[in-house]
Amino acid sequence: MIDVSKEKISSPFTVAATAIFTSFVCVATIIFSMYVPSTEGFFNIGESMVFLSALLFGPYVGAFSGGVGSMLADLILGYPHYAPATLIIKACEGFIVGFLSRHNPKISSRIHWKILTMLLGIIVGGLLMIIGSVYYSGESELTLGFTTYTFMLPSEVWLFLGIIAALLISLVGFISDPQFGWTLFSVTLGGLVMVFGYFIYEMFIIGWLFNIQAVAIAEVPINIGQMTIGALIAIPTAKIIWHAFPQLKKE
Repeated sequence: MIDVSKEKISSPFTVAATAIFTSFVCVATIIFSMYVPSTEGFFNIGESMVFLSALLFGPYVGAFSGGVGSMLADLILGYPHYAPATLIIKACEGFIVGFLSRHNPKISSRIHWKILTMLLGIIVGGLLMIIGSVYYSGESELTLGFTTYTFMLPSEVWLFLGIIAALLISLVGFISDPQFGWTLFSVTLGGLVMVFGYFIYEMFIIGWLFNIQAVAIAEVPINIGQMTIGALIAIPTAKIIWHAFPQLKKE
């Protein structure tokens, strides 16, 4: 039996956790995906498992599980043009979340966390408002399977969503303890790396291949949505697991 109470988790346990979470990331990405025609990509909930693997087992498990698991999902779902970028981007995302979550600076002042989370809220909310209102307002199409729905989406919707996102992230910083604030910061920063990583890839590779550079900007709100949903799933799940198995939490 593997004793996970030891200060350093044994290699067999780490290898097993890496294998399990690599499959979790792949399955979570595949089990719910929505194709986005304008970007030649898709929306999914795989971020939740990338974040969770990094929070529970650190940067190296998070990097391998996030990169390899997400890349396999791209290949299985038929998006090979995204697979190389996904391997690198999701690996960086998992590493950053795992590394930061285990290197808490132990800042005790709640004022610092309030300022930090307010800045994160402004960044995320601002991106949603600006990009959403410019690229997703007016007549829009939602494709689910083989059915396409056409509807009107006013710019005010994106302004509202941006404000709500900024307020919710800021609220978390005001009501949460610094330890939770650092976890939120780690996940948000890792998620933003994913958002900008795909933006760069889509701008200079996908945009060049399909001669539509606008897809890079159009994908940003979708990736922010993935990041947000992934955080909403991963952070509470990690807290429950840490409570049950405190030896997994590295202070």
